Amino acid sequence: MDKIGTMIMSRKDVKVFDCTIRDGGLVNNFQFDDEFVKGVYDTCVKAGIDYMEIGKNNSPTIQSVDDFGKWNFCFEEDIRKIVGKNKTGLKIAVMSDIGRTVKEELKPKKDSVVDMIRIAAYIHQIPAAIELIEDAHKKGYETTINIMAISKAMNDELDEVLKELSKTSVDIIYLVDSFGSFYPEQIKKLAIKYSKIAKDSNKSIGIHAHNNMQLAYANTIEAMMYGASLLDVTVSGLGRGAGNCPMELLVGFLKNPKYKLMPILKFIEQYMVPLEKKLDWGYSVPYMLTGQLNEHPRTAMKARDEGDNNFVEQYRTLLDAQ
Repeated sequence: MDKIGTMIMSRKDVKVFDCTIRDGGLVNNFQFDDEFVKGVYDTCVKAGIDYMEIGKNNSPTIQSVDDFGKWNFCFEEDIRKIVGKNKTGLKIAVMSDIGRTVKEELKPKKDSVVDMIRIAAYIHQIPAAIELIEDAHKKGYETTINIMAISKAMNDELDEVLKELSKTSVDIIYLVDSFGSFYPEQIKKLAIKYSKIAKDSNKSIGIHAHNNMQLAYANTIEAMMYGASLLDVTVSGLGRGAGNCPMELLVGFLKNPKYKLMPILKFIEQYMVPLEKKLDWGYSVPYMLTGQLNEHPRTAMKARDEGDNNFVEQYRTLLDAQ
């Protein structure tokens, strides 16, 4: 498969997808105040961003509202306090976790300001994910599926899952580098695989990259060059563990005048610089080690929380677990 476009041209099908509150919520249990969330929303509108994932729509019957902030639940009234009727070009999305979402709690699209339901699932959860996809689609929402931890999947498993998803109503299939363990050459091969499935079934593909090896930005561009049209970003890379592809990097790269860098820089000055003093995210050696060894970053997160800088011992422990 040839590249779709070049690095010096603008592609009309490319859309920038902000995940700052949702992926960033994994750093602080979604304890963002309304001012911060409204700041992200206003920034996305001014910067020309296409989608904003405002959090998760997990059920309060499954996860306690005492343990998580409100952006883990995304009640309609809370979203509307931020976006009103959202008379802008920015679309609003929420993510549904398999096993934490009750489909009966999802309102029909006509009763909600939300535009898109994103479903996150591991390969063994795909049947349940398809059920949620079809329910959300029937209720009038755009839908995506984020297949997680594919770096741990056997090749034929992924092929079978993509084949099954191609038969569903899902609009966008996401290539997800959950552990930040892929290199650009691997992303290229996966993007070509996903793109063929998407083309044959009239769907689009997206890329959601983590930054364990400082490749989230490079991998996002590589996926775009080989077919991805929805590109996930977060402001200052805010996200679980090593974080994600920084919005400011991607917007600065894209050759499309609709995207504006200045509002993003202003938000970083006002909100992200102070936040960096309170929350821990982004590249570090523990996250690099889990990325190189294709492991979930939970051990690195624990090391960072405890201020453990014994990198040699961490590496030995990870190698012993291989």
